[in-house]
Amino acid sequence: MEMKHFSLGTSENNDLLKVMRILFGVVCLAVAIFWIIFSISSVKTNGTIWISVMFLTGFGFYQIWSGLGRAKMFIEIGPDYISLKKNPILPVVRMKAGNIEKIELFPLNVIFFLQNNKRELLRFGTTYHEINQQVKDEILLFADMNKIPLEIVQEEL
Repeated sequence: MEMKHFSLGTSENNDLLKVMRILFGVVCLAVAIFWIIFSISSVKTNGTIWISVMFLTGFGFYQIWSGLGRAKMFIEIGPDYISLKKNPILPVVRMKAGNIEKIELFPLNVIFFLQNNKRELLRFGTTYHEINQQVKDEILLFADMNKIPLEIVQEEL
């Protein structure tokens, strides 16, 4: 089995969009720095300006992070491991087949039960149904090849 890579986010990642994200992030940081300088020289500082500065700083760093390609969410399924990045900020979680006790497959999420009594939850979006089904099919193949118990759970509303 070869390594399969599936994007869990939007697929709009051309170079122009990346440059625009980086530029927007730099502008947000510049405005935050300007507001810090302006509020320090002001006689009366307001708490809302500090909240605005914190928001602009965080959002600016996120835009730069995203523009550099570090915020991509994905799942990679290899012959004996699964790498999962389900959050744009947190690092990649790599699960080896020997460390996975059981997999539960729901219509809109997958739960990986690991040997150290931890769980990794992957939630699917409702927009890209074809990608969700491809990921589920590859997880079924992965579980079958590595002799991992897999339970398909049907949720009823």
